[in-house]
Amino acid sequence: MAFREFDAPQISRRALLRGGAWLTAGAALAGAPMGRLALARDTDVSWRNVGTMIDKYVGERKLANMVAALGWGQAEPTYMARGNLALGGETRAGADSLYRIYSMTKPITGMAAMMLIDDGKLGLDQPIAELLPAFSKMMVQKTYDGSVTDLVPAERPITVRHLLTHTAGLGYNIVQKGPISAQYTKYGILPGQVSRMPIPGISDAQSVRGLDKFANTLARMPLVLQPGTRWSYSVGLDLMGRVIEVASGKKFDTFLREAIFEPAGMNSTFFRVPESEIGRFTTNYGILGGSMLPLDPADSSIYLDDPAFPFGGAGLVSSAHDYDRFLKMLLGYGAIDGKRVMSEAAVKLGTSNLLPETATTKGTWIEGQGFGAGGRVTDGAYGWGGAAGTVAFVSYKAGLRATMMTQYMPSEAYPIHEAFPKAVRADLAVMAGA
Repeated sequence: MAFREFDAPQISRRALLRGGAWLTAGAALAGAPMGRLALARDTDVSWRNVGTMIDKYVGERKLANMVAALGWGQAEPTYMARGNLALGGETRAGADSLYRIYSMTKPITGMAAMMLIDDGKLGLDQPIAELLPAFSKMMVQKTYDGSVTDLVPAERPITVRHLLTHTAGLGYNIVQKGPISAQYTKYGILPGQVSRMPIPGISDAQSVRGLDKFANTLARMPLVLQPGTRWSYSVGLDLMGRVIEVASGKKFDTFLREAIFEPAGMNSTFFRVPESEIGRFTTNYGILGGSMLPLDPADSSIYLDDPAFPFGGAGLVSSAHDYDRFLKMLLGYGAIDGKRVMSEAAVKLGTSNLLPETATTKGTWIEGQGFGAGGRVTDGAYGWGGAAGTVAFVSYKAGLRATMMTQYMPSEAYPIHEAFPKAVRADLAVMAGA
């Protein structure tokens, strides 16, 4: 099948990249009996429902591979892996295989911001214009997704809290429609990448190069909503990357590496996949008409190139092992393997509901739930998902961390974001003797 068929509406940039919004990890765990789970941790239990789900998707060749990591507290995780890095390939997928995690980058960026807040270099309710003056006089669309010239002044400044919780009033090319979406595309406000292949509507749109230029260009765009009034999925965590640069005095990717990746033992998390690691990189597939087509082959992936800038909202490649390390650090309230990465206070604040009191979630993807530093907060769980099918969360109530890695787009082609946490919930119920 020729790649020209990817210009079908269901394979648009909007459809491909709007993945993590449907994560229901916390909601799926709500109601699971937790009282006797401490006993289950000490027994030889199997994650039968998770395994059945993996076997079904890979066995029926709906997906090339799936890798799950499930861990209690600070114990080593159980890995469940099926399939090969690519259809027809011979290299098996495993804990160290590399996946495009897209919006699962957001919680990492969020926790980096929490570290700076804890250090006193940022304030949760600090106006970002104090660090980025270009955002001092923002204008707002009078009509959501309407005219980009019929504007009114912002009623309040954008704050760090707003960026972390998608309440800044910023737009997202994968969400907005009409003139504002066209402006974002025209000026390169596109913090995400899919493929080197010439796919109409996807690879022909280019991001502005440089995080500083991204921020300055974004400041000239009208907001789609008044700051602090409504949860709306946005480029807020990408802009947060620039705030982190200014506040820390370090390049954003350098800060992540030095503050989180290296201390937490995340040695396989990159914005650009090194040539030496191509052998464990997965292929990303587009699902079209029930068939899997190679959308971003590993050996010619766009992730082998330097990105336009480090996308704090959707730019990282990681492994099940590495993301489990991140969750293990969070579940340890900032400590992992006896080493302190973040303060306990910073983790507790970042994984709590940070939504401003003035913001509504009615009619949004997170209605009735909370939102922390880059991730959903529900019933003691914190996490998010990615546009290529990945999903991960930590449950403080269960003392559990859970990661699922796979690669397909659009994420809505299969219900993995809902199915994985629900399978985990079912296994927890069995373990608890329900």
